[in-house]
Amino acid sequence: MATMSDENKMRRKMADTIRFLAADMIQKANSGHPGAPMGLADIAVVLGEHLRHNPKNPSWLNRDRLVFSGGHATGLIYSLYYLWGYDLEMEDLKNFRQLGSKTPGHPEYGHTQGVEMTTGPLGQGVANAVGFAMAEAYTKAQVNSETCELIDHKVYCLCGDGDLQEGISYEACALAGHLKLKDLILIYDSNHITIEGDTQKAWSEDVEARFKAQQWNVLKINGHCYDEIDKALTEAKQADKPTLIIANTIIGRGAGALEGDPHVHGAPLGEETIREAKARAGFDPDKHFFVPEDVLLRFRCAVEKGEMYEKEWRHRLKEAPLAEQNEMLERLLNPDFSAIEWPDLSKSEAMATRDSNGKILNAIAKAIPGFIGGSADLAPSNKTELKDLGEFPKGRNIHFGIREHAMAAITNAMALYGTLIPFNATFFVFSDYLKPAVRIAALTGIRNFFVWTHDSIGVGEDGPTHQPIEHLSQFRALPDFYVWRPADATENVEAWKTALRMGKPAGFVLSRQKLKTLKPKRDFGDVSRGAYIVKKREGATLTLMASGSELMPCLQVACHLEVLGVKANVVSVPCLDLFNEQGDTYKKAVVDPDTKVMAVEAARATEYYRYADEVVGMESFGASAPADKLFEKFGFDIQSIVKRACALMDVPYKEIDLGK
Repeated sequence: MATMSDENKMRRKMADTIRFLAADMIQKANSGHPGAPMGLADIAVVLGEHLRHNPKNPSWLNRDRLVFSGGHATGLIYSLYYLWGYDLEMEDLKNFRQLGSKTPGHPEYGHTQGVEMTTGPLGQGVANAVGFAMAEAYTKAQVNSETCELIDHKVYCLCGDGDLQEGISYEACALAGHLKLKDLILIYDSNHITIEGDTQKAWSEDVEARFKAQQWNVLKINGHCYDEIDKALTEAKQADKPTLIIANTIIGRGAGALEGDPHVHGAPLGEETIREAKARAGFDPDKHFFVPEDVLLRFRCAVEKGEMYEKEWRHRLKEAPLAEQNEMLERLLNPDFSAIEWPDLSKSEAMATRDSNGKILNAIAKAIPGFIGGSADLAPSNKTELKDLGEFPKGRNIHFGIREHAMAAITNAMALYGTLIPFNATFFVFSDYLKPAVRIAALTGIRNFFVWTHDSIGVGEDGPTHQPIEHLSQFRALPDFYVWRPADATENVEAWKTALRMGKPAGFVLSRQKLKTLKPKRDFGDVSRGAYIVKKREGATLTLMASGSELMPCLQVACHLEVLGVKANVVSVPCLDLFNEQGDTYKKAVVDPDTKVMAVEAARATEYYRYADEVVGMESFGASAPADKLFEKFGFDIQSIVKRACALMDVPYKEIDLGK
C-alpha cells in the first residue's frame, strides 16, 4: 500500500475538518443532510486549490463561479465559506437552520455571502452553471482581444445522482455541449445512493456515454483520491469543450458503519457515531465545531490568494491595449436605460402585443449591449428576434431549443452574472415547463424577463391544450414576481419602462391576435402603478376592471351600459401584482369603493375577488375554434358582459344593437 504524502495527509486533515463541522452543524440543528458534505469533502479541499475567488470581494467579476446544484449540501457549503474567510463566523455555523441565521437549510443568494445561486430543487443548479458559462462566453466575446483577456474564469458545479436524473439537466447539458462551453466543469458526486436506496432501483443509464453523446469531455476518478482529483481538475481546465468529472464517492465518508447507507443522506448521525468518527480520524471526540489551527491557516490562504488574483486582474484591466475593451465592459456593467429610444406605437391602428413587444425588445437591445435572450424554438411566433444583432455567443440571439425549464434557469444565472440583462420566451401555456425556475427568480429577486405570448383562448383553433386559463392566477400568486398583461402597444411600452426600472423578475403575457391601439389618455393614475382609470364617469355606480384583450370590450360595454342608465368607470390593470402593492389611497381612487366592481378577464381570474363583487372569467378549459367564436362562447363578447353587468346592478337588460 502506497504511503500517503505529507501534502495528502494535510488534505485529509482538512477534509476531515469539513466532515466534522458539517456533522456537528447537523447534529446541533437536529436537521440536515450529512451524507453529501462528508462524501464531497475530499473533492472540496482540492477544488479549493484550483478555485480563483476573493473571499473579501465576493462580487469580483472575473472570479470562478462555484454552483452547488445539490443545495442540501449546506453543511459543506457553509463550512467551506467559513474556512475560506467569507463573512461567516463559527457562531453562524452553530446556528445552522435556525430562524434569522446566515446559514439556512438550502443556500440562498444574497443571504449568505459567497453563495452564487439559490439552489434547492434538484437539477436547476446544473442549468444555472450552464447559464454562468454562457454569460461568460458572451462577455468574453465582447471585451476580450487577441492580446488581452479581461474575462478568463471557470465555472464549476457540484452535482449528484438526483441532479442528473432530473430532466432539466439533460436539457441544459445538451445545450452546453452543443455550444462547446469549454470553461464549464461539472463534478458529479457519483455515490450511487438516493433517498430510496441504490440508484439501480430506478436508474441504469451509462452517464459517461450520455455526456459523450452530448459532446462533453468525460473523466472518471476516485473521488477520495487527492491526486486523481487534482489531475482531473487540471485536465478539465485545459479542455476545448465542457468537462464532466465522474467522481466515484462513498456517501457519508468517514461515518463508520453509516458509510454508504441511504439513511445518512438526510438525518443527523447521532452523537455516538460522530464521537467514534472523530476518534478514528485522530480528532478529539469531545470537541465540537473544532478547527485545527494549521487547517484554518491553510484554508485562509484563500484570502491572500484571492486578493492577489483580483489585483492582477485589475492591473490587466488598467493596461488593456484597446480603449474599446474597457468602454464595452463599462457599458455591460452599467447599462444606461436613458439611452433607449422607445418606439412610438400610438399611431398604429391595431397590433398584437407580441408584435409591439418585438419592437420594444429591439429598441432596448439597440441601446443596451448586455440585453440578450431568445426563445425555446418559437422566436418567429414570440417575435423575439433581435434584428441584425447576430447569434450567440458573439451575438445576442440565443437559440435555446425546445428546453423551456433549462432556458429559464440558464437566464436566471445570466442575470446574476453581472454584465447581462436576459429575457427568454415561449407560449404562455408552456410556462408550466419553466415554473420552478420562475419561482427561484422571484425568491432571489433576479432581473430576468419572461416573454409569454399566445395569452388566452385567443389562441383559437389550436384548442384547449394550447389555451392558458389558470396561468395568470398561478404567477400572480407568486410573491415578488410581476405579471404584465398590456392592453395595447402603448401600455406595453410603459410596462417595459417600469419593469426595467424596478429590476425585478417579470412576465409579459402577450396576445397573438391584434388589439386596437388605445389613445394614451388616462383619466387617473398610470401604468407604473399597476392599474389606472382609462375612462372615468361622474356619478359612476360600477367599476369595470380588465387587462389585455378584454379592456377594449369593457370600454364598449361601458358605453352601452350608459344607455341603459348605468355609469361605469373602466380600469385597465396591466399589472395586478404592482397595483396590489399601492397604498389604500391610490387603490380607492382607482377602484371606487362606493361602486359595484366587476372584473373581466379571459382566464380563471379568481384573484380579482380582492376588489370585485363579480368576476367574468373562465370556468372551464377552452375549445378549438376561431378566437372570436370562443370569446362569444365563453361570455367575453359585449352582449354577454352587458348582461352580467345588468344582473349585478339589478337593472333590466336590453339587447344591444352592436351596429350603433
